Parts: sequence; C-alpha cells; structure tokens
Amino acid sequence: MAHESPAGRAAWLAAMDEDDVQFLKRFLVSSGSLKALAEQYGVSYPTVRARLDRLIAKVDAAEDRRITDPFDRKVRILVAEGVMSAKLGRELLEAHRASIKKGG
Repeated sequence: MAHESPAGRAAWLAAMDEDDVQFLKRFLVSSGSLKALAEQYGVSYPTVRARLDRLIAKVDAAEDRRITDPFDRKVRILVAEGVMSAKLGRELLEAHRASIKKGG
C-alpha cells in the first residue's frame, strides 16, 4: 500500500506538480510509448527517457519508507526533479543531520 501525505493523497502523487501529472497522462494515453511521447513533445527519445527517469526517482523518494525526516524527503525530491544537484543535496543533508545531532 502506498504511503500517504498529510493531505491523505498518495505521497508519490502529492509530490507531482501539474507538469508531471500532464506528462504522466500523455504517457498513459500513448500506451507507454516513449517514441510517441517524444513526437508529441517535439523532443528526442533520450529527452523523454530522462524525464521519465526523473519522475521515477521522484516517486521513489516520495514513497521510500526509510525516509522519515520531511526535510530529507524534500531534498531528495528536489534532487530527483533536477532542481538541485546531487552534490548540493548531499551537502544539505549532511549539514541538516549535523544540526540535528547538535540539538538544533
């Protein structure tokens, strides 16, 4: 069973923005054909594949039951979205964990 966000929606769905939802809708309507999706968006197959890979990473981060800290989860989702680099994400998480160990 999917884990739920505070709003009662599946955590992975709550992590999606409108562009993600529209991409997923087009993916479903095209029967999962990345080639057809690339044609619809007017981009290359590798570009669509990379977008799908980012969404998969975002779903994984949102649903990972081992991640209990909301800050940790948000950083991982931002990295999956490509909003921040993996290196910056690691640095922020290390600083956050150090802060928690020191008591704030």
